[in-house]
Amino acid sequence: MRPIITLLFIASLFCTSCNEKNNLKELDKATTAESILENISEAVIPDFILKFDEVGGVGDSLTDNHDAFKTAIETIAEKGGGSLIVPPGNYLINGPIHLTSNLNLHLDEGVRLFFGSNPDDYLPVVKTSWEGTFLYNYSPFIYARDCSNISITGKGTIDGEASETWGTWHTKQKADQLLSREMNHNGTPIEERVFGSGHYLRPHLIQFFDCKNIKVEGVSIEDSPFWCLHLLRCENVIVRGVRYNAFNRNNDGIDPEYTRNVLIENVHFNNSDDNVAIKAGRDDEGRASKVGSENIVVRNCHFKGLHALVIGSEMSAGVKNVFVYDCDYAGYLKRGIYLKSNPDRGGFIRNVFLKNIDFGDVEDCIYITSYYHNEGEGHSTEIKDIYFEDITCKSASGTGIVIQGFPEKKISDVYFSNITIGSAVNAISMTDTENIVFSNLLIGELATTPSTAQ
Repeated sequence: MRPIITLLFIASLFCTSCNEKNNLKELDKATTAESILENISEAVIPDFILKFDEVGGVGDSLTDNHDAFKTAIETIAEKGGGSLIVPPGNYLINGPIHLTSNLNLHLDEGVRLFFGSNPDDYLPVVKTSWEGTFLYNYSPFIYARDCSNISITGKGTIDGEASETWGTWHTKQKADQLLSREMNHNGTPIEERVFGSGHYLRPHLIQFFDCKNIKVEGVSIEDSPFWCLHLLRCENVIVRGVRYNAFNRNNDGIDPEYTRNVLIENVHFNNSDDNVAIKAGRDDEGRASKVGSENIVVRNCHFKGLHALVIGSEMSAGVKNVFVYDCDYAGYLKRGIYLKSNPDRGGFIRNVFLKNIDFGDVEDCIYITSYYHNEGEGHSTEIKDIYFEDITCKSASGTGIVIQGFPEKKISDVYFSNITIGSAVNAISMTDTENIVFSNLLIGELATTPSTAQ
């Protein structure tokens, strides 16, 4: 065990500027979070209702329901929108469900949607994004593009059935992964970035692309081929009361990317990867974007998996105004809070507020790094104005707090208040930082009255 640090105050790290209190007032947490929430509203769905069995839906685990879903969605679109009610049953779907505007897909309790594993059923390719690069690929299993007022609700389950099929593609994807990044760096026209047949980039389970007024509420998500819920260039989103059991590689829970005005609340995570991963595009393509990710509130969530709250690593267009509060853990996490970039990214992370979060046993409690995967050059990231308050952690088998900036662009203006970590093998590691402020930091046991000479 390294020496315990109790109520650490390091003079060289203190902010002595008279502007500190003014900055805190300008970045008032409650007011800013409330203003974000005021601009988020529910999807508006027309009153028309269609029951899935009325158009041939059969939940017997054997019948292919792909055409029945297509018919049902077309019928509702012709009526100007409404709700598709799926009654209890096990529904096989050999191919994707493409949603339309003004639609609520409602899955009753006892519903299980599960998807077939023949890749050809998810063609033709659609425009999508893969690890921060736009391209054409197999369709996400549930996909909506250029839609508004769209929701998925109910207590049913969406099961990708991917562990023994699509999930195995992780070992085959490297060549395509590198090709997609090369196309990004070289500015290859998106229309020429065609993957799909003969390639091994796994599709997302659910993706909303260029959509507004979205709600995903109550459903369970399992066994995704890749990221579970990808919010790509979206606006006005509510994700509420969703439950996860997703253990394949890269099974991120929720990935807002180039997305603004998002509320994530009361979600129970259990993922083999990031629970919430806020992104904003990769490298050249991301830096060229005029739209990043901003105005995101995460509250009352229960974290379990690889990392709880992540920003990056694909964040080249910038991420700002993120509020995470009143959350706890439901099981093991490798890292609690993880802000990550590298010298390929550029962009910025700023105005991030984390308050009243409780973690258990982790490897690292708080980790902020400019050297993710220790790769890249030429595009340093600005990381500043990050606030941690009332954060507790039982133990860190690695390091309690890590901050790693660039020599030429230091991580700055990071504030810690009321941080308690029960134990840590390594207490704090900081390089290339400035204006890091600690107030009431306890790692280990609380020191009491000093001993006297005997």
